[in-house]
Amino acid sequence: MLTFTDRVVVPRHVLVRQLDGESVLLNLDTEKYFGLDATGTRMWEVATSSPSIEAACEKLVEEFEVEPGVLREDLSELLGQLAENGLLHLVPVDVGTIRTL
Repeated sequence: MLTFTDRVVVPRHVLVRQLDGESVLLNLDTEKYFGLDATGTRMWEVATSSPSIEAACEKLVEEFEVEPGVLREDLSELLGQLAENGLLHLVPVDVGTIRTL
């Protein structure tokens, strides 16, 4: 289940290629692929480079002229579909970090 406190991680078995602002994501294990238009590609870029989905959403709201609720819904749907097809992993933000006391 996707939560906005998760972060997006690209698995090693996913190949991403961009051409003219659009992208194709290929799961090398299942041979399933997904095409992204320019908007989807930008969402992918920001989501995979942000510390959390919430941070990605905040950045995308600044870039696109869209209501925050609509963007959250669209981003959630896109990331959910990609996760279902093994094209990304959603992990808690604190995974891989050392907690201090």
